[in-house]
Amino acid sequence: MRLPRSLSGWTMAVFGVLAAALGVVGLVAPDVMISLMGFEPIPSARRAEGDHTLVFLMASSMAALNMGVYYVLAALADWRAFFRWTVPFRLLTCAVFTTAVLSGRAAEGFLGVGIWEGVGAVVTGAALRYENRRAARA
Repeated sequence: MRLPRSLSGWTMAVFGVLAAALGVVGLVAPDVMISLMGFEPIPSARRAEGDHTLVFLMASSMAALNMGVYYVLAALADWRAFFRWTVPFRLLTCAVFTTAVLSGRAAEGFLGVGIWEGVGAVVTGAALRYENRRAARA
């Protein structure tokens, strides 16, 4: 079995596995994902006509599954350029979700997504910086 070869690769692999797992949860058990985000699931019989919440959740979950697989594959290939590219965009995602919650445009459940992205970006960025400094000293 192949494993990531660097600390930064491990940060990407862990993030990728979590993203893929949460994507599967959202596809297989959307009410569980809704509950994980701090929302109360609404039974299908009580949903208003035109409520596309579950369709949006399905699309987001499929994107999370795909993204998770990409991250794991990049980690296994030790594709550090990809790791670097993710850091600013994950920080942007953190900023957008956090701002949306703080401005009242999104429910508090979305703050967890922003924090998850932000912490992941910082950890990956720190691992890359550590590896670059270590390589420069060698």
